[in-house]
Amino acid sequence: MSTTSTSSTKPLSFAAPFRHPAFAVIWTATLVSNVGGWMYSAASGWLMTGLNPDPLIVALVQAASNLPIFLLALPAGAFADIFDKRKYLIVVESLYTVVSAIYAAMVGFGLATPGNLLLFTLLLSAAGALTGPAWQAVVPLLVPKDDLPAGIAANSVGVNISRALGPALGGAAISGLGIVAPFWINTVSNLGILGALLWWRETKKLGTPLPAERFWRAMSAGLRYARHSSPLRGTMARAVGFFLFASAYWALLPLVTRVQIAGGPSLYGVLLGAIGAGAVGGAFFLPWLKPKLGADRLMALGALGQAIAMALYGLAREPSIALVASFVAGASWIWAMATLSVSAQVALPDWVRGRGLALYTTVFFGCLTLGSAVWGEVATYVGLPMAHFLAAAGAIAAIPLTWRWKLQTGVGLDLTPSMHWPAPITMQTIDVDRGPVLVTVEYRIRPQDREAFLEAIAKLEHGRRRDGAYAWGVFEDAAEEGQMLETFLVESWVEHLRQHERVTGADRIVQEAVERFDLTGEPKVTHFIAAES
Repeated sequence: MSTTSTSSTKPLSFAAPFRHPAFAVIWTATLVSNVGGWMYSAASGWLMTGLNPDPLIVALVQAASNLPIFLLALPAGAFADIFDKRKYLIVVESLYTVVSAIYAAMVGFGLATPGNLLLFTLLLSAAGALTGPAWQAVVPLLVPKDDLPAGIAANSVGVNISRALGPALGGAAISGLGIVAPFWINTVSNLGILGALLWWRETKKLGTPLPAERFWRAMSAGLRYARHSSPLRGTMARAVGFFLFASAYWALLPLVTRVQIAGGPSLYGVLLGAIGAGAVGGAFFLPWLKPKLGADRLMALGALGQAIAMALYGLAREPSIALVASFVAGASWIWAMATLSVSAQVALPDWVRGRGLALYTTVFFGCLTLGSAVWGEVATYVGLPMAHFLAAAGAIAAIPLTWRWKLQTGVGLDLTPSMHWPAPITMQTIDVDRGPVLVTVEYRIRPQDREAFLEAIAKLEHGRRRDGAYAWGVFEDAAEEGQMLETFLVESWVEHLRQHERVTGADRIVQEAVERFDLTGEPKVTHFIAAES
């Protein structure tokens, strides 16, 4: 039984990760900062309805919040895997604090316009995008592996507590202190994050003797891994079917509040807070729902709940119906989000975790960005109610259309490094950037085992490509039956050495199944490197 499988099936205890001081301090600071962020989000949406109430322009606030995350998530994931995570987070969070302070001052002096509101929303979202994968990848550094699932769940609860409190506090602050108050509160709340990061000292782990990956190669490696990881691809396919339609009510809620219900900023804050409260409540049903439904049916339940919520928003002409819709939206959102997030986490080994989560985040926010713009435009032509009804219909249709992609299929895989490949024997000093490298593995099998051998070795291809190979093939000797040759090409010598560190326990099981066909007991491995004159 793999470690991943054991930990993922262990009953969650939300209190367990708080036994570790670093997790407790950073979780608390993040909660406070996220409350400030949600106050900013509520205030910016409401400010835009006053500056320009056109549905498309209002929806663009949500699009501006999501577009940088879509564009920057993959580079941010590469940074998270390359750099010291703590130092990287300190630098970017400092920039976020400065930029948020500048715009708070502009709002206070009456200088806000639709253009600069969208610009600063883009800038702040860009800072958030650059830190997102690093924050997700930090969790395993704060808690031991046994408490990691509970730590991930506690983070989700924290995000949704802030979602419940922030918008309501934002609406109250606008009503009591003026529109500028949430912008300043957002700035001040981020100081706690900086303090927590400066206080925390990461436990140093034994590092690799290999040089750090270069940025563009790290990006390429992340994309290559995702292309050849069926658990991650399946997760992203299901995410597309969910977020494209669920984005509708996030983008249109300010207009539902102001135009359809004729409410004010306090009601808008309460509705956003109700979404967060519904998510927190829904999170506590997860330990009961997950064993009964499984990942795929729980995801379908989340999508169905989103459709119901959007239909209710379309019908809402008074606060009570919109409030019910918000609770349903929040609960079903956390069911789907938790299912997708765990599915992405268990599909990734540590070496590519930041980049893999960044790709998932790219899909997530890319769909929210596109959906926000599309549903804003749809509402312009057909009205707010019909836009919600169409989005609800799309959410329901997406359930059977994406059903063939299964979730959390990586739960039973051991993705820890196996380190069972011996170091290559060389007779010369090889420059790390020299390449390409051709690796051959010779097998001698019984002729009658040919078909079974080919079926078994085909399962090696995706592992070889995930870990660095850009070409792979199997050849047989034309003159002698049973003589088989596996080959794969890697970009450089250092990339092949990284392959040695990336091979997982799951890869080892596949490899051993292939090697059982070999009559010599140990296939011959040879390394060829491009000749230099």
